[in-house]
Amino acid sequence: MNPRTPGARSRSRSRSRIRTRTRIRARGRGALAALAAALLLGACSQHAVSAPPAPAPSAADPLPATAPTPQGLLLTADFGADTVTFVDPERGAVASVTVGRAPYGLAVGADGRAWVATAEGVAVVDTRTRVRVALIPYRTGTGPVTEGEYRGGGMGIALSPDGAHVYAGVNVPGTTGVLEVLDTARREVTAVVPVGRRPFDVDVSRDGAEVYVTGHDSFDVTVVAADSLSPRRIEVAPYGTGGGLGSWLKPHYAVVRPSDGKLLLPFEGERLAVVDPRTGRTGTEPMTADTHQHGAALTPDGRLLVVGTGAVRPGDGKGPSLTVRSPDGAERVHPLQGPHEDVAVSRDGRTAYVTGGHTRDGYWNGITVVDLDSGATRRLAAGSRPLGIAVL
Repeated sequence: MNPRTPGARSRSRSRSRIRTRTRIRARGRGALAALAAALLLGACSQHAVSAPPAPAPSAADPLPATAPTPQGLLLTADFGADTVTFVDPERGAVASVTVGRAPYGLAVGADGRAWVATAEGVAVVDTRTRVRVALIPYRTGTGPVTEGEYRGGGMGIALSPDGAHVYAGVNVPGTTGVLEVLDTARREVTAVVPVGRRPFDVDVSRDGAEVYVTGHDSFDVTVVAADSLSPRRIEVAPYGTGGGLGSWLKPHYAVVRPSDGKLLLPFEGERLAVVDPRTGRTGTEPMTADTHQHGAALTPDGRLLVVGTGAVRPGDGKGPSLTVRSPDGAERVHPLQGPHEDVAVSRDGRTAYVTGGHTRDGYWNGITVVDLDSGATRRLAAGSRPLGIAVL
């Protein structure tokens, strides 16, 4: 790689000097090779997320740009940036992809495509190649593209069981929100349905016949028939609606209980609202964490996981936690260090991944990993204010 010098070509040089220059050239070639490798690695990791100082994990090597994404990685929506981040559950962030302003929720299909609700539109990411392949604009005007808790644009998002449609809850600042229905093959919005204010979460029934949109600021769930797209409102307010927009006692996230199709919505670590979408009736069951609650998920064996963000006012409740609730109502509460927002479960149901992004102040840039058998926790640096999360 380096040109030979006249001295190296001279036959009059001694053998010892030839051997010396040979060793020097070998070291030079090795240094150049190391430099080239470093430059290549830098090119592959130009979107890698830098680790925040709080968790202080060991740095993970970026995934080579040509290597397919392995199964078992996590994908987070970086509400504090314009990216989604790929996270190794053991080592932390390994790569990121630009998707659009302030991504909130995401859903991943069996084909490996991730659908990400951003302030600008729904981004489509091929998680196997780590490339954004489309950004589908909303049909509804949401005002200037901004960031922060009250920004306009997509929030909750879900896929139909057959993968044919994406349902995105779109916040329209100052008024009621909408559900935008996307055709996944055509990659375009095909319908818009009125729903409640600030649609934090979107869920779909197991048979795909109904879509459930949780309206945070309207104390409700809107049930949308997937065929006719007719909406039906169910008020969900186990504490009442006093305080209106200023109330803390509102619904945030829901899950669909597999055994009977009812919706489970946790409130304040005190009450679990159980909503029958067929009758519109809501019952309540006691909870024990005594903390303001947000994200929820189900394990394969039917346990309910609920993220507690901490007391909304000093002395008014306990700190952040993860509640693990068995189908019979028994609960185990795992304390967490700092506020968190949403949760996903490993494929074997033994590990929970809780995002530290949080919609309010006090967030941190990482994920807490919780061993559901032992309760042991550890923290990973991951993304910028990560909210939505999925297991690939």
